[in-house]
Amino acid sequence: MSQLEQAQAQYTSFLQEFQSVIISTVNQDGIPNSSYAPFVVDETKNIYIYISDLAIHTQNIYANPRLSILFIEDEAKSNNIFARRRLSFDCTATLIERDTDTWNKIVDQFQECFGEMIEVLKGLADFRIFQLVPSSGRFILGFGNAYKISGDNLNELTHITRDNR
Repeated sequence: MSQLEQAQAQYTSFLQEFQSVIISTVNQDGIPNSSYAPFVVDETKNIYIYISDLAIHTQNIYANPRLSILFIEDEAKSNNIFARRRLSFDCTATLIERDTDTWNKIVDQFQECFGEMIEVLKGLADFRIFQLVPSSGRFILGFGNAYKISGDNLNELTHITRDNR
């Protein structure tokens, strides 16, 4: 199996290792903020987060719906702290209106993944579901083993070299 085929296989299963995602947003003054949120993903690689209006990152998303998300290997599982496996996407966020068919479908996915806590969140009027639609990404497996992610279904990996950064 080639290096690209190995990377493709790891990419296909990498998200299954996570229950939460690191989100990076920017406020209306351009000041960055990083946080995290539990997530679910659909069959087309859209990421959904269920977050409170009271959170800084939520206010930032309202002000600027462009954000970056990061999934990164646990430090304790990494062979080299400088080369942790990671996956990042540039995304655009869209609010999913409460009590719509889409909202109900996604909240059911959250309930399957996170259980009783979702019943509590459904009762809190300040919690919102945002759809994060990735436009491009990067998958890093270690030194010299980095890939651009593109394509209609974000399933095309291209090895990053000095010439095609």
